[in-house]
Amino acid sequence: MAIQAVDPKLDLVLERFIDAPKRLVWEALTQPEHLKQWYMPKPWGVVAKCELDVRPGGMFSIDTAATEGGEALPNLGCFLEVVPMARLSWTSMLFPGYRPAVFDDIPITAIVTLETVGAGTRYVFTALHRDAADFEKNKASGWQQGTEIALDQFVAHVMSMK
Repeated sequence: MAIQAVDPKLDLVLERFIDAPKRLVWEALTQPEHLKQWYMPKPWGVVAKCELDVRPGGMFSIDTAATEGGEALPNLGCFLEVVPMARLSWTSMLFPGYRPAVFDDIPITAIVTLETVGAGTRYVFTALHRDAADFEKNKASGWQQGTEIALDQFVAHVMSMK
């Protein structure tokens, strides 16, 4: 799944260099026990369910809450593309098995690419939005800031795996 040129009016791109091999970055991205450590900006976190079927058409189902014991908010979607240790894409616009989704939230399609750079990994996260209005709503909600915080937590978690 190749994406067209990134449009700054529609797409968020976050990039980090992680001083760790792609294998560790991939594990932190695709294994539930690792994902639970970084997925939401603290004090939010993963509660109850965290299931990943990392294959095209496979499910991600992650329940999050603001505090332990808080009301769980489900995050459900479908993996679109899985190229181990290189590329992972998913969307909230589809449910597992590519079934059309019904949701109240602002949908995105996310693409993560990993590239070896020396002994480390170049990590690029791209979030595609339907239109500029959705992107602006997401930014106004604090989603972009939360995503940046979660990415910093992700990098710290990968580094702790070394």
